[in-house]
Amino acid sequence: MMPLSGDPPRSKILTVAVLVIVTALALAPFLFPGSKPLNVAAKICIFIALAASYDLLLGYTGVVSFAHTMFYGIGSYGIAIALHGMGASWGALALGLVIALPLAALLALIIGLFSLRVQTIFFAMITLAVASAFLVLASQLSWLTGGEDGRSFNLPDLLLSRTVFGNLFGTRITGNTLLYYVIFVGCALLFLLLLRVVNSPFGRVLQAIRENPFRAEALGYRTVIHRTLANCIAAAVAASAGALNATWLRYTGPDTSLSFAIMLDILLIVVIGGMGTMWGAIIGATLFILAQNYLQALMGVVSTSASDAGLPILPQLFHPDRWLLWLGILFIASVYFFPTGIVGKLRGAK
Repeated sequence: MMPLSGDPPRSKILTVAVLVIVTALALAPFLFPGSKPLNVAAKICIFIALAASYDLLLGYTGVVSFAHTMFYGIGSYGIAIALHGMGASWGALALGLVIALPLAALLALIIGLFSLRVQTIFFAMITLAVASAFLVLASQLSWLTGGEDGRSFNLPDLLLSRTVFGNLFGTRITGNTLLYYVIFVGCALLFLLLLRVVNSPFGRVLQAIRENPFRAEALGYRTVIHRTLANCIAAAVAASAGALNATWLRYTGPDTSLSFAIMLDILLIVVIGGMGTMWGAIIGATLFILAQNYLQALMGVVSTSASDAGLPILPQLFHPDRWLLWLGILFIASVYFFPTGIVGKLRGAK
């Protein structure tokens, strides 16, 4: 239990599901050949870490923040600006991380100290305003961020697909494979770090503040300080996830790192998986990213099959262009049937 910080899934079905997902992600380059499956696997890894960091705020601390994509974007732009300006070198990668992570934590500290004294809804509005201002700033500073076009950059040769290390189990091992495993291990370490945090005495205090902040204050805990520290930790992890995402894409821009749509995706993943569980990030991110990438193709198969069979209505109902409608229906159904999230439901059933 040491790697899991004394907090296992606590459900046989959930344990099997987590093991299957982690094994599939660990063996993705060998099990799912092709660029798209590997892109999907890398995105799942990144969003597991990103959603888990947001769950630290929403699920464990009871803080609603809309600035999480800002920290995600800081990590992305830190890597992009450093590699674009200094060239494809390990020093540039290190410098981007050294600048981005403390900057994200510092901004989270400032936002927390000045805003977490107000009620939850007002804090949410403040973070939304700050995130919107940061998005506009990143779009306007073309000389630094590339503006709306973003920044493309190169990586060291060791992480490029043209670098071939050999073959293993019939699969060619390239620099891109190495980069995938850097992302997989990095996201796994970030997840285990957050699991350690929420199961520490500090994490127990956060849960007490979530349940009753007035009682926690009466017991002598400084609620603002604890919430601010949680905000800083979540921001640093989100920035790390953003740096990994930018490294994988070799590009960053407003749409890929600062869009409010990403914030909505994170929120949906946490709610679907189960708030205040951490394990919900693994289940929620996997289901959401798979649906986002393959639901449209699956609906196309269903629509074509129904049309060939001469069935009425179904071809139009399952037309691939309506995949967002069905994604929304699936989300509503998951909230209705799993009000505590998938993990909460499985833990309750045992």
